[in-house]
Amino acid sequence: MTRVPVFTSLHGYRPGWIRPDIVAGLTVWAVLVPEALAYATIAGVPPVVGLYAAVPALILYAAAGSSRHLVVGPMSATAALSAAIIAPLAGADGGRYVALSAVLAIATGIAGLLAGLLRLGFIASFISEPVLKGFIVGLALTIIIGQVPKLFGIDKSEGNFFEQSWGVLTGLGGTDWRTLAVGASGLALVLGVKRWLPLVPGSLLAVLLGIGAVTAFGLDDEGVEIVGHIESGLPSVGLPSGITFGDYVDLLGPAVGVLLIGFAEGLGAAKTYAAKEGYEISPNRELTGLGAANLGSGLCSGMVVNGSLSKTAVNGGAGAKTQLSGLVVAALTVLTLLFLTGLFEKLPEATLAAVVIAAVIELVDFASLRRLYAVWTSRLGSIYGHAARADFAGAIAAMIGVLLFDTLPGLVIGIGVSMLLLLYRASRPNVTALVRSGERWVDAQHSPETAADPRVLVVRVEAGLFFANADHVKSRIEDMVDTHTQVVVLDAETSPFVDVTAAAMLEQLRKSLKSGGTEFRIARDVGQFRDILLRSTTSDTPAIFPTVREALADIDGDASP
Repeated sequence: MTRVPVFTSLHGYRPGWIRPDIVAGLTVWAVLVPEALAYATIAGVPPVVGLYAAVPALILYAAAGSSRHLVVGPMSATAALSAAIIAPLAGADGGRYVALSAVLAIATGIAGLLAGLLRLGFIASFISEPVLKGFIVGLALTIIIGQVPKLFGIDKSEGNFFEQSWGVLTGLGGTDWRTLAVGASGLALVLGVKRWLPLVPGSLLAVLLGIGAVTAFGLDDEGVEIVGHIESGLPSVGLPSGITFGDYVDLLGPAVGVLLIGFAEGLGAAKTYAAKEGYEISPNRELTGLGAANLGSGLCSGMVVNGSLSKTAVNGGAGAKTQLSGLVVAALTVLTLLFLTGLFEKLPEATLAAVVIAAVIELVDFASLRRLYAVWTSRLGSIYGHAARADFAGAIAAMIGVLLFDTLPGLVIGIGVSMLLLLYRASRPNVTALVRSGERWVDAQHSPETAADPRVLVVRVEAGLFFANADHVKSRIEDMVDTHTQVVVLDAETSPFVDVTAAAMLEQLRKSLKSGGTEFRIARDVGQFRDILLRSTTSDTPAIFPTVREALADIDGDASP
């Protein structure tokens, strides 16, 4: 009997898993509630919207996703994207802002479901890890600077990262010391607990202490801003009111960008824990799970959601075995909405800002950017110039793009720069001469002591041959030939493919070399290379030999591989 791919992590459930799943659920709930409230403020919606979003997201991802450990809910990256997308459309209309945030979640959900049905899971490969790293660093810095005014009790400036930073610097004179004391102590507590007591829910502890301080000392009457009224009860279910079909159409394009970021981040978290526990992740089911989670969130008056690496780490660290832990979190969140929202009404905005900053500060990973910069050698520099640091350039472009132009433009800039540098490098592959060293042909630059036979030029192209690099390869080989060269052999082992344009180039190269009295031959081709070459050229195709030795047999007859 074929099992329906729904709640697959619960198939074959063992009684011994109940306790660790419940314990993990309780632990994640303690982290999720304050973070969901905080991430909702990043998205620009009332804090309770974060809880509205968490419940359907947890349930529907557990039903449709492929990870046993991934926790799905509001997250900083997609929350910031949501704010950047919705703010220009909603203007000063708060009700429309909340409704459009739900519409964005619905549009993201529809896009995810369609992508899953069309098996488009491979799209994550188009965002390179360095670009995603630069994007996340820029996004984290933007989120932090947006929360700093709440930490100091000063007015927030609008604009990009640098404009907001200047606004903070010029506004420090108006710092409210009570607000700063509450926020700074909360930040120190969360970071300290994370550092020395990682199994303790530091965010929840800071929230409870912040609420206690406001209640005990009446800080809200002394100018410390608090969250204020949080509507209790469950959210309304259905399409947001006051929204036209045109609004859905307008948000469908941006929703694809939100989906792409959320999918890439969640897939990384899911694969990390799947590898630890020895099971497989299906990218297509992850798209479906993410789509279902967002659709459910939007229909329940929520906001965009995605997989969380930090909460997944808490889930896995607490011993979760299946998505029952996520269902436990959903049930506890429902109880929070029904009975505990009043507890959070005295929550200081500064404490909420501290929770956000503590959650994203670890994402400001400059060390990884330095490692990307270090991926360089003089040899790579001589071949590719500035493009030798293509990954670093892509990461920096994404980061600066986010800091200057906002989130989606920053991502597009990072991907664009990364692709352009990749194309540049692909168009200028290294073409190197080889010399015989014993039974092997090696790079002449690495064996300067080995004498080369002036009659023979054996070359290697360290890339596939295609239209973008065909002319460069032809020019380089022609420049390496001199009057003593009788035979040029292309060692094609490092060229895994050739296209029609490059095949025609090789035919032209043979003719041009033959006119100067030099033979052109090809050795050690792979299957794709031979297939295209033989079917796309004329009878004047260069001779092809299984080995370099056989290609040079009529020159000296030596036993060369």
